[in-house]
Amino acid sequence: MTTPEPRAAHRLPALGDLGRSGIVGSLDGAGVRIALVCGRFNLDITTLLLDGALAELEHLGVGSTDQAVVWVPGAFELPLAARELARTGHFDAVICLGAVIRGETTHYDFVAGECAAGLQRVQLDSGLPVIFGVLTTENLDQAYARAGGALGNKGTEAVSTAVEMVHVVRHVAMLGEGSRISMGAAKAADAVGEPRLDWPPEPEPEPAPEAGALDDLPGPAGSVV
Repeated sequence: MTTPEPRAAHRLPALGDLGRSGIVGSLDGAGVRIALVCGRFNLDITTLLLDGALAELEHLGVGSTDQAVVWVPGAFELPLAARELARTGHFDAVICLGAVIRGETTHYDFVAGECAAGLQRVQLDSGLPVIFGVLTTENLDQAYARAGGALGNKGTEAVSTAVEMVHVVRHVAMLGEGSRISMGAAKAADAVGEPRLDWPPEPEPEPAPEAGALDDLPGPAGSVV
């Protein structure tokens, strides 16, 4: 048996590489409405993230009228803007882009931690995917490497994550509506399409009671007709 090559820890595997069963999202951006919030602090980095995000929106088929870009001063202001965008009811997901680079003081720790916690709270309170596309690096070189450099572009990755999660949330919500959704794994990185209605499985039928066993059935006396 051939041992598969290990995947880099910083790379998000493609949907087609999953190889497991379960409810799987889609990278079909048609009809998906996405807001992007971008911090101006470390602008040279955040504009690269935004460029990558906008290119990926186009690649996945998100219409130009289904996307909006909002600028805020920095990463600390991202959660508030994300909350207000979620409250409009106009968007299916909010992507937050920013860059926090460690300096000589503890300012980095407060900004990065509070930004992450705030975005998580918005996501859980609103029920919308709120994607953390904020770089938190030790230095400028690490940020450039993740903003279109050797390690890819986290803005691009944030868009694919957002579109995938929109479909995951929709499919899971259908479970509560009594629909039956496929648990088959995606077969391609650009997996799209409607969920097949074959999950959860039909329950096994209850065996018919044997003759003379009606007295053993649960329920109040006189309920058997």
